[in-house]
Formats: sequence, structure tokens, C-alpha cells
Amino acid sequence: MKKRLLTAAVSLVVMASLSACGSSSEPAATPSSSVKPAETQKAAESTAPVKLRIVWWGSQERHDATQKALTQYTALHPNVTFESEFSGWDGYFDKLGVQFAAKNAPDIIQMDAAYLNEYVARNLVADLGSINVADMDKGLLESGKVGGKLYAMPLGTAALGMAYDKNVIEKLGLKAPAWDWSWDDYYKFGQEAKAKLGKDKYVYVDQSSDLVDYTAYQLSQGKGQVYTDNKLTIDKATWIQYMTKQAELRKAGIITPPDITVTDKELDPKQDSVVNGTALARHLFSNQVGSISSLKPDAFGFTTLPKSAQSGGWLKPGMFWSVNAGSKQQEEAKKFVEWFINDQEAGKTLGLTRGIPGNAKVVSTLSPNFSAADKTSLDFINKVAPNAQKFVAEPQGWGNFKADYKKIVEKLMFDKATPDQAYDELMKKAKEYDDAVKK
Repeated sequence: MKKRLLTAAVSLVVMASLSACGSSSEPAATPSSSVKPAETQKAAESTAPVKLRIVWWGSQERHDATQKALTQYTALHPNVTFESEFSGWDGYFDKLGVQFAAKNAPDIIQMDAAYLNEYVARNLVADLGSINVADMDKGLLESGKVGGKLYAMPLGTAALGMAYDKNVIEKLGLKAPAWDWSWDDYYKFGQEAKAKLGKDKYVYVDQSSDLVDYTAYQLSQGKGQVYTDNKLTIDKATWIQYMTKQAELRKAGIITPPDITVTDKELDPKQDSVVNGTALARHLFSNQVGSISSLKPDAFGFTTLPKSAQSGGWLKPGMFWSVNAGSKQQEEAKKFVEWFINDQEAGKTLGLTRGIPGNAKVVSTLSPNFSAADKTSLDFINKVAPNAQKFVAEPQGWGNFKADYKKIVEKLMFDKATPDQAYDELMKKAKEYDDAVKK
């Protein structure tokens, strides 16, 4: 089952070796064969002015790379300009929902797997089946399909693991976490590191209110996915066990206290607790290696999520481009998406800011010139891939559940509820989602 999304990562190693052996005779700037030369493109297209609104979330690194790519596209298509909207993850889909309700949504939308089924069910995103995907990884493309139709163009593959401050760990005289470490190793490291850190420093960012972290824990315990057959399937005993342990770690000062946790902002230069030195480690996706490394160069090491009966991490499509089904510029938007995934010069500009690209030719062009962070990202994926769990997207109508989950678990953090009370509230909220989907 998990082979489908592993193909992009596994084939990358082969492609990198092929590029080293045979790509030197072909100029790196040569466009993919699936894309027309710029002069031909310009001649074939209308010269009528087109303005495309485009929106995405992510780090400053991704923002800068995307803006450069938009400039490249306008250079090739002078009649096309962009109005870009960029933000962090928090509140991204809330704002997008308001824009769709007001019929004022952007033409091109960076989409997440958690919301794809919902947006398709509401007929908000267009079928991308006309786009040339000849060089895209076929398994990865499946992650953007609903009912056999492609509604979201996958932009890369990412692996879930952890980042830690290797310099601080070395100064403390500790041994860095090993790849494929266990939950016992995780707890032991937490105790040893806390003993040397002192009162106001913490070992791990408390990410227990992120459903991603609990999903990884339940999978590692061999208790299956948190969504099965479009239903929430959180195992009660496992969840209570996890949250009880998190409370113990919080009390011991091993994970960040609630007042720091709720202000933590991943990849923010000032508010990311690992970047600003408040904590040593946090979960991280491989496509964020470059971003966190740029904020604190040569500081971080990376490892898998802890395992138990099984591994806890997985590979996932990092994100997608979708096109607004109500856009008056729908065809122009699709042309841009096609260029974005296929053009090798665009690929060089974007690098791995959205994960390992799904286009084999783009990866072949990039691999000989991978930066140290790129190589670390690739190593990250290749070490997670062999035992990666199957990636399961949120069912239709469940896109906002992670936000509700976060609010409920934050009550636990502040001792406003017991694990049993929080679980009951979670199940009550899940029923509301079930009922809403059935309507």
C-alpha cells in the first residue's frame, strides 16, 4: 500500500545517479521536452493582458523562491502578471474559505491534502486533467486525484521526522538522537537533556495539540490510522496513554509549558522555540530542512519520529496547486501550473522548497547541484521511506477538524480538563463532523 507514495523518493536516488553519469552532455537550462521553447509559447498565445491571483503558505525561503518563479514566468509571457498573497499556515484556510464564500478567491491556490476532498465535493476546484504530466511520478499524481480525476497538482514529496539543535546537544555532552530511535529512547533522551539544560530550557516543543503528532504515535503503537472509512478512529486507550505521558513530560519541564507552547510558531525566526533556543527539538517535514537551516545555519540535525511496534512517520505530497473552478482565467492558470511542474529553469529557482519535485527531469537537473540542505532533505526522505506508514488524507468535510482538535488538547495543557474529559469532548466534536457530512 505504501509503495505508491514511496516511488518518488526511491526513484530519486536512481535519477540522481543517472544525472551524474549522463546529464553532462545536455545543458542544464534545456527545457523539459514536454514544454515548448519560450519563443514558440509566446507566438502561440494571446497577447491580451492577464492578471492571475495566486496564494500560498510557507516559509520566507519558499516565498522568495516562488516570487522569483513568477517573475520568470512573466518574462516568458509578458502579458501575464501576478497578484500574490503569501502567509504562514495559521489561518490560511480560514481566509480562503471566506474568499470563496464571497466569490473572491484567487485563481491559483496552494492546496493541502487535508482540504482537498472537501473542496472537490463543493465544486470549488477545477479538473486539471488537460495538463501535461508525462514526466511526473505516477504514484504521486494519485495523491491529487478524487474519483479518478486530478484536482490538485502535487508539487513534491516530503517525509515527516524531527529536527534538533545538534550544537547545543554537543555542548551538553549528549549523544544525538539516532535515526530510527524508539519512544523509550525519546523519553530517556528527554530526561538526560533536561537534567543538563536547567529550569528555563526545554527538550521538546510540546506539539501534542497537533493531530499530526498523535497520528504518528497511534501508528507507531500498531493501532492503525486515525481516519478509517471516512470516520475518526482514534483509539481511546492509546490516546489517554499518550496525553497522560505528555502531562508528565510537561510537569517535568521536558516539553515546553503551555504559555510558551501556544506562542510557538514553526519556522518563525523569533517565535520558533527551537530556532530561538528555548527548546532542542520539534517535529519537521523534510521540505522544511532548508528553511530551518537558513534561520540558524549549521545548527540542526535530523531524525525520524520515534517508533514502537511500528514506525511512526510517513511520506506525503508536500502540497499542491489547485485552480479555482470559478476563475475567469482558468485556462491561463492551468498553463502556469503546467509550466511550474515541467520547466527545468523554474525547478532550479524553486529547488526543494516544496519537497522533492515529482518531475523526473527536473530532479535530474537539480541533483548534481544540490546544496547541503538539499542533500540532507533527500537523506531524510530516503531514511524514512523504507518503513514509512501509508499517508491518509482527511475525509471530505473534516478539513477543519485539526483546528478543533488543537483547541481541545490545549485545555489539557492548561489543566482545564482531564484526558478522559478531553477525549469525550473530542468524540462529541467528531459526531458533529459526522452529522454535518451526512447532511
